[in-house]
Amino acid sequence: MTTAQTTTEAARDHLAALESEAVHIFREVAGEFDRPVILFSGGKDSTLLLHLAIKAFWPAPVPFPLLHVDTGHNFDEVLRFRDRVVSRYGLRLIVAKVQDWIDDGRLQERPDGTRNPLQTQPLLDTIAEHRFDAVFGGARRDEERSRAKERIFSLRNTFGQWEPRRQRPELWNLYNGRHRPGEHVRVFPLSNWTEADVWNYIAREGIELPSIYYAHKRTVFRRDGMWLTPGPWGGPREGEEVRELMVRYRTVGDGSCTGAVESNATTVEEIIAEVQASRLTERGATRADDRLSEAAMEDRKREGYF
Repeated sequence: MTTAQTTTEAARDHLAALESEAVHIFREVAGEFDRPVILFSGGKDSTLLLHLAIKAFWPAPVPFPLLHVDTGHNFDEVLRFRDRVVSRYGLRLIVAKVQDWIDDGRLQERPDGTRNPLQTQPLLDTIAEHRFDAVFGGARRDEERSRAKERIFSLRNTFGQWEPRRQRPELWNLYNGRHRPGEHVRVFPLSNWTEADVWNYIAREGIELPSIYYAHKRTVFRRDGMWLTPGPWGGPREGEEVRELMVRYRTVGDGSCTGAVESNATTVEEIIAEVQASRLTERGATRADDRLSEAAMEDRKREGYF
């Protein structure tokens, strides 16, 4: 066997091991919890999460509903994709709209216009309303420092908050889902995946994604070192450079704080090569909300964020 063949076989085994772990986690949660839910925005990680859930329970349908906390500042391409996937698989989608919380006074718009930090309260209120006891998320440890120390089963208290001292050890793939009334567990089946793993698996499985992940021409403006898209969230402001560029999105979220990267990668294979050459994580390169402070994500996790 040649070196190239050996490398290819090792990559296949690696992806198969990651898939097996994720499928095991889904089935473990189905056996331990009464009311799980999958966070699904239509982004690449949540789409991969749903793909793995479908595999875990096939030929039976996915036994959990989906939940999207919609900031109202999402990209149209992603929302259309989200609705198409839900319809294709006959899934139940619950949408918690940040705008509803703003309209009735439970939340107020931020001066900077971003709504990503406003997702926490709608998320916690919806979890409480539906009495969800396990919430699947697509977070990965390679994304950001505070996520690097996250457990696969992450216990949240009755306020939905993350308390580092109450997290349990996870040895030999044994997961402890015990929780008190009112508490719940966040579950991260993609914890051990990297961005490169995600794209290699997408290539292997032929998983469809929103077009926004592939290079396309787009009008963008420069703010704080990132290329943002004009939209209802505001911008461009006076003096901000506006150009039409070939760009793609490495991650998608609130349009006010999610930047595009210049790219000519129009295929999965080209994206894999681009990701392998990158020295920045997708969140570090394109998410302004993670730059608010050095501990921005850590602070939001303690408040109940994903």
